[in-house]
Amino acid sequence: MIDSSLKDIAAALRAKRVSAVELATESLARIEAGNGRINAFVTTCRDSALKAAAEADARIAAGNAGPLTGIPLAHKDVFCTEGVLTTCGSKMLSNFVSPYDAHVVTLLKNAGAVMVGKTNMDEFAMGSSNENSHFGPTRNPWNLDCVPGGSSGGSAAAVAARMVPIATGTDTGGSVRQPASFCGVTGIKPTYGTVSRYGMIAYASSLDQGGAFARSAEDCALLLSAMTGHDPRDSTSLEREAEDYSRELGKPLAGLRIGLPKEFFADGMDDDVRAAVEAALAEYRKLGATTVEVSLPNARLAIPAYYVIAPAEASSNLSRFDGVRYGHRAAEYTDLNDMYCKSRAQGFGAEVKRRILVGTYVLSHGYYDAYYIKAQKLRRLIANDFAAAFQQCDVIAGPTAPTTAFGIGAKTDDPVQMYLGDIYTVAVNLAGLPGLSHPAGFGKGGLPVGLQLIGNYFGEARLLGVAHQFQQATDWHARAPQA
Repeated sequence: MIDSSLKDIAAALRAKRVSAVELATESLARIEAGNGRINAFVTTCRDSALKAAAEADARIAAGNAGPLTGIPLAHKDVFCTEGVLTTCGSKMLSNFVSPYDAHVVTLLKNAGAVMVGKTNMDEFAMGSSNENSHFGPTRNPWNLDCVPGGSSGGSAAAVAARMVPIATGTDTGGSVRQPASFCGVTGIKPTYGTVSRYGMIAYASSLDQGGAFARSAEDCALLLSAMTGHDPRDSTSLEREAEDYSRELGKPLAGLRIGLPKEFFADGMDDDVRAAVEAALAEYRKLGATTVEVSLPNARLAIPAYYVIAPAEASSNLSRFDGVRYGHRAAEYTDLNDMYCKSRAQGFGAEVKRRILVGTYVLSHGYYDAYYIKAQKLRRLIANDFAAAFQQCDVIAGPTAPTTAFGIGAKTDDPVQMYLGDIYTVAVNLAGLPGLSHPAGFGKGGLPVGLQLIGNYFGEARLLGVAHQFQQATDWHARAPQA
């Protein structure tokens, strides 16, 4: 039943063909059977899941069910969950049990979704491969020798392996879209400020945004609709009412203008990715859309700008993890300063330390103007490029990543090569725009390829509608890896 769409599952629940308890039990059984190979989950929540499922069954019986009532769900382990470990993939928080729920967690609880566990991730969301986790790498269900993408690799792998039908993620520079591409699922990052960051452990506060994973755009629309809305506890939360993101799913594509940035289709994209992307664009043309060339001249500056701004914000955000109030504390130390130093040295992994050091450097006296301020100026130029492009088109399309999933360990010795894998995604975060990745075919080795759609501000419903029309005409999103 978990392999079905959310609409079909909800219909089966209402018709009493299956119960929420049975669904939760099936999901937990799949996690137990497959997690030893894939390592998608850090924590499972059997007792609380079955209790929540029983409550969902009672809601359904009383006629108070919504679209997500009784649906098994996984949360990326960056979201605080009351009474359940919230590790952020780090030794630093390996013993942290949150005393409260993140706003997203509360909203989805209220919607009746049943949390079955917390998914693996790159430590503090810093990574593009899910290899930086203290709990070991997550493996790609399509090829266990390959990465699932990051940082939300555990969530993407869990949906791809059909352990859960939906999962949450976060996207700071592509951390929903790139793993969605690598794992052959649909993932969306909405406009910055749409999803509350309250209780979402911060990496880079001006870039982080919660997002959704599912098999299809239609399912993503239902999940995202339940995750959004103004939260006064988050100063970056936009004062907008919650939306129904499924409202444009039935809208035909006739007259839709798809912008193709010439910079995205230059050198750097693997041939198998290019072939799948061009075939997907041809399908869009068959559905009535037209394609136009647009330019994002400053797109090449997105990577250097991002890898100055994000580490700078990380160095500030992660200063709170000092071994005093919560998290890892060194077993032996001589004084308070020694405790700080040893706790942080032991608690953080190599990539997190690298980004803290870079961030501290670019914020230091004498370098702030040269690096951080300049990067913020580039950020504005990048946002302006998108604004100009949207004068000529309705949505922008291109590859989500330049390659399919690469082998585990292939890029760990070359951080710059790892960073360059985000070349098509980071600009969207710098501009605060919504972005979506959907399956568009397969490349070498039978690995999935994702097509990225970028919308103007608050254009999530349109993006989901466009992707849905594509998925009505193709079945790439319905393909599943062999168990």
